[in-house]
Amino acid sequence: MMKRLAHIILILLAAVVAHTAVAQVTDSIATDTVTPKATIYHRFITPVKQNTNTVLQPGKDVDEKVLEVFLSGDTARAKAEAAKDSLRKVYTHYPVLTDVTVGVNFIDMVLAAAGQKHINADLSLTLNMWNRLQPVLELGVGYANNTPEDMNYTYKGQLSPFARVGVNYNFLFKSKPEFQALVGARVGGTMFKYEITDIQYHNGYWGESETTSIPQQSSSALWYELVGGLKVKIVKNFSLGWFIRFHNLISEKKNDVAQAWFIPGYGTRNGSLAFSFSAYYTLPLYKKKIQDGGSIATQDEKK
Repeated sequence: MMKRLAHIILILLAAVVAHTAVAQVTDSIATDTVTPKATIYHRFITPVKQNTNTVLQPGKDVDEKVLEVFLSGDTARAKAEAAKDSLRKVYTHYPVLTDVTVGVNFIDMVLAAAGQKHINADLSLTLNMWNRLQPVLELGVGYANNTPEDMNYTYKGQLSPFARVGVNYNFLFKSKPEFQALVGARVGGTMFKYEITDIQYHNGYWGESETTSIPQQSSSALWYELVGGLKVKIVKNFSLGWFIRFHNLISEKKNDVAQAWFIPGYGTRNGSLAFSFSAYYTLPLYKKKIQDGGSIATQDEKK
């Protein structure tokens, strides 16, 4: 009995001694070894839908770069890139030189056939940039021949040239160029001549009537315009559009004998509003539309 008890005690002592030795060796190694600088590793989590084990899949027609992010497993970045790609497809980006348009304003010709006594007719040249900003040049001629029913004279304005230069802004720049809602500004100018003939003068004292005239006068004018209107495609490259124009004189050469009643390109002196209606022909400046990350490029640019 004593021998067995002694044998058990010896086994326990041996186990304790062995455990102590292993602990000392481990502490020695930990103390003598230099701990290297900690390296930070980013951990990417496979994107999954909430409450499911289904891996998130990219949508249809996703850009290749966005697809690579999805495959990398970076959930947050994949969602952000997918949102950017979606916006690029919604808001199409047109090239700098989108198209060029030639227009003919013919509304005064129609009104003249209905009895209007003055005409402004002009051609416009519009350069569409990014389908947003549109520098505009308008060149035309105007004349007048009016004998007011309640007046005793005839006003004749010679056929004279005028010019306007300005810019439009297209609020529908995110849509196709065929449909445009425009606001803009112009500065216009003209040099013209006019005369007043057949002035009837009645002398009540002598009971006599006389006819006289004001000889040809020369004048010039400068004005500004604020415009707003619409342009809509009708068929192929042909469109129709109209503008309402608020205008006011900046300067004018006045004559002591008589002021001009009609100013070419501006209209009648007392009118602050004008209206134009034009037919347009548009020539695109890119050969073919190609979706490329939400942008439109030419075939040459694509190559």
